[in-house]
Amino acid sequence: MPPAERERIERLIRHVAAQRGLQFIRNGEVHDATGAAAHLRAKLERAGDRVQGVDAFIDGVASRSWLSGQPYRVRLADGRELAARDWLRAELIRLETAPVTR
Repeated sequence: MPPAERERIERLIRHVAAQRGLQFIRNGEVHDATGAAAHLRAKLERAGDRVQGVDAFIDGVASRSWLSGQPYRVRLADGRELAARDWLRAELIRLETAPVTR
């Protein structure tokens, strides 16, 4: 994987871990943001060369269960639930378009 893509994925996973109040729903079980980030990192490592960039990561690793095929969901602090794929894509855009602060 190109280093720039690896960094984009890692930045997104760090962002997931930092979300207070976020719940990640996998196969009907609710996990906190830290647990979700650890799970995504582990899945990324198991995926190996199949993931060559952030799009493949979101679509092939971070959005659904490999075992059940069920899509992952996120529950935000305000109680809204979204497909993890949609939330991750929106957060990636937000991260990459946010102004740089110093």
